[in-house]
Amino acid sequence: MVVLLFVMVCGVYIFLICLRQISTSSTPDFFNIGVIQKPCPEPNIEPWEIPYVHYPNPKTYSRAECACNPVRYFAIMSMQRSGSGWFETLLNNHTNISSNGEIFSVKVRRSNVSTIFETLDKIYSLDWVSSASKNECSAAVGLKWMLNQGLMKHHKEIVEYFNTRGVSAIFLFRRNLLRRMISILANSYDRDAKLLNGTHKSHVHSPLEAEILASYKPVINATLLIPDLRQVEETTKKALEYFNSTRHIVIYYEDVVKNRTKLLEVQEFLKVPKRELKSRQVKIHKGPLSNHIQNWDDVEKALNGTQYESYLYGDYRK
Repeated sequence: MVVLLFVMVCGVYIFLICLRQISTSSTPDFFNIGVIQKPCPEPNIEPWEIPYVHYPNPKTYSRAECACNPVRYFAIMSMQRSGSGWFETLLNNHTNISSNGEIFSVKVRRSNVSTIFETLDKIYSLDWVSSASKNECSAAVGLKWMLNQGLMKHHKEIVEYFNTRGVSAIFLFRRNLLRRMISILANSYDRDAKLLNGTHKSHVHSPLEAEILASYKPVINATLLIPDLRQVEETTKKALEYFNSTRHIVIYYEDVVKNRTKLLEVQEFLKVPKRELKSRQVKIHKGPLSNHIQNWDDVEKALNGTQYESYLYGDYRK
């Protein structure tokens, strides 16, 4: 009798345990269904374009209805005082382009390859915050990157990153390197002189400010002039060689100034809708170079009869 009672109690206990497990695991599946994201439709593009089309998933916000808007990655690669600031304002005038400025001017961001890649990852994931950010509906996102800001030093790793991640390069150079030299010297002088009411400005938005900055005429070392010009040419040549395997386009500042249809080529390169692009920046050094160099006679004598003679008189309208 005692044994029978013990068996009955054990049976009831086991039954209750099983019943609890069944009730816990039998919750209807529809209560646990997560949100299933619908995959983005395949874009109507050429097969070669596929590696350059991306769908970033930012960590800091949702792209919402723009989640399926494809994004192209780019980098404007240039040298100081080559018109890259003006060029970037033109691109940022486009509704769908976000170029986030000269990010690697901050040394810690280019201290090694790892920090460079971390920074690039943040930019191309659309998590980088700047005044240029279009966020959700950006169709092309990038930055301005000077050759002396880690690009040449780590070119092998960066080329691999560009090719792996599908980043396109926009090279922007100046044809007239003598004009660039004047701009470098004048900008360097203004860092200390601060001609605009005690404020240094690398770029200006009014003709009056441009006139004030252009009033300074630098003295150019005529002895080192040709070696300096040659060095810039060599750096440009090396950069193009290093990044030859990447998808890239080469643009010259003077060509954009003379012919704004060049901007249509850039927009086609980035695969964004073509728009008329404008900038508020005003050119500082206008007109003949003889008006902007204090020792013009020495410079003219140094370059006459050389391969750089055309720099003396080459000009454009704006």
